[in-house]
Amino acid sequence: MMNEHPLDQLIRALPKAELHLHIEGSLEPEMMFALAERNEIELPYASVEEVRAAYNFTDLQSFLDLYYAGAGVLITEQDFYDLTWAYLKRAQADHIVHTEIFFDPQTHTARGVEFTTVLSGILRALRQAEDQFGITSKLIMCFLRHLSEEDGFATLELAMPYLDRIDGVGLDSGERGNPPEKFARLFARCAELGLPAVAHAGEEGPAEYIWQALDLLNSRRIDHGVRCTEDPALVARLAAERIPLTVCPLSNLKLCVVDDLAKHNLRELLAAGLVAMVNSDDPAYFGGYLNQNLLACREKLALTAAEIIQLVRNSIEASWLPDDTKAFWQAEITRIAARHAQGE
Repeated sequence: MMNEHPLDQLIRALPKAELHLHIEGSLEPEMMFALAERNEIELPYASVEEVRAAYNFTDLQSFLDLYYAGAGVLITEQDFYDLTWAYLKRAQADHIVHTEIFFDPQTHTARGVEFTTVLSGILRALRQAEDQFGITSKLIMCFLRHLSEEDGFATLELAMPYLDRIDGVGLDSGERGNPPEKFARLFARCAELGLPAVAHAGEEGPAEYIWQALDLLNSRRIDHGVRCTEDPALVARLAAERIPLTVCPLSNLKLCVVDDLAKHNLRELLAAGLVAMVNSDDPAYFGGYLNQNLLACREKLALTAAEIIQLVRNSIEASWLPDDTKAFWQAEITRIAARHAQGE
């Protein structure tokens, strides 16, 4: 590209893992309209432009209201395949080599969509992406924290026949008033079943929620986690235990967690030695897929080449890839970084 910043070229060239991606949040307005027409669903919007105009969020809840309404167009196995495949094509364009995708079965089963319909469509696309693009993947089933723990147990029961195809569990949706401790028994049961856990914490919720996610849910990663810097003891623990933070900068901006991307604490997290990385969260709603998040941070935060490389290394380290595959991608990062440093 003409006049492209040299570090932007580095961003595009580096192999990356994306570990915080809600597949329902990759539903672009154009696809929302196409699926609504295919499934004979009437949307409360007259045009794609009207939908985009509605993407003016004041907080997490204002986004979730639209997010759940949009998900209503997803009905058939083909819908979930189409949704996932569209994301994976964008992932390939961003040189994402591994992705760990969240899905929210409760959003769909509450509407009468069968669990297996959701799972089959997503998995078909993931398998195709590995065959065609070489993109590996894991699938993480999230529980909606604004619902009850009992509802979560019911969803786990639905998932039981399919646990060999589910790689872990997560906790998402509205954080305010829904602390991780609300789901301690559910996550203990998931651990008994051999399902590793991740959890959203420290986005809108306080640093205390991150402690709870670690100690009560045994979370292996903290999704978001940007409010950890309010608690120096927590930062020290996260650094010492190499607990990854799957940070989503454009999401934080769009949902008013920060009012200016230039004020984001991403560089502070890296400087503290934390395993922070950049992800896109719900890219159709927040204005950017993975590379767009990295490019925006490079510009607004003046990221250095070393910081960009560290963010990408952290994404590989924090993934659930086998150690030998991690080593392969870390070596690739080293090779590409060296070429960049030599001006190639």
